[in-house]
Parts: sequence; C-alpha cells; structure tokens
Amino acid sequence: MRKHFNGLYGLVRDHLDCNPESGHVFLFTNARRNRLKLLVYDGSGLWVCTKKLDRGCFCWPTGDSGAKKIVLSSEELTLLLGGIDLAHTERRKWYRKAPAEESKESLKTA
Repeated sequence: MRKHFNGLYGLVRDHLDCNPESGHVFLFTNARRNRLKLLVYDGSGLWVCTKKLDRGCFCWPTGDSGAKKIVLSSEELTLLLGGIDLAHTERRKWYRKAPAEESKESLKTA
C-alpha cells in the first residue's frame, strides 16, 4: 500500500484498463486486508482516502479466478466499508435499469 496518487492512477489506467478520471470509485487493499485506499476523480483533481483498521480485516469479495477487477454497487461498497461480509449476504431480486436503458430514456426526454 505504498502507492499514492500517481501509482494508483497508473494501476487503474494500465492494469484495470479503466479511465481514472471517469468519476468511478476505485478501491485497493493490502495483502492483510487491514488497510484500504479509495481513489476517485471529482472533476478538478484526484482524491485518495485511506483507512487502517485497528483490529481485524475487511472481508474482500471474491471474483472469478482470472478477473482483474470486481464491480460493486454503491450499497455493496457501503456494506464492505461497514464490515459486512458480502459472501454471506444475499442479493434480493430487484429491478434495476440496465445502463443502455437509462441512456435511451434520457435521450427520449431530451
């Protein structure tokens, strides 16, 4: 967890193949999972926020074995930061618009 602005920016751009200035929140953890860093671009610059737990560790979600990144909803991020193990929670069936539906709908109203 020695990386800061430029190092995390490079990881997002080169390793995750994402645009660090997209406005998405990128979350990183150390090997022991007792520290994490959050990287986000707010339109005028980068924010890096850090949290170190006094005891215990974050229950990091698992993805596919070959996956470079895991995509979380804002609710899942809140649960993770609150110490909830996402592996033992159950996602309820819930209607959510697909990103393509949202963009089509916004074009209709414009």
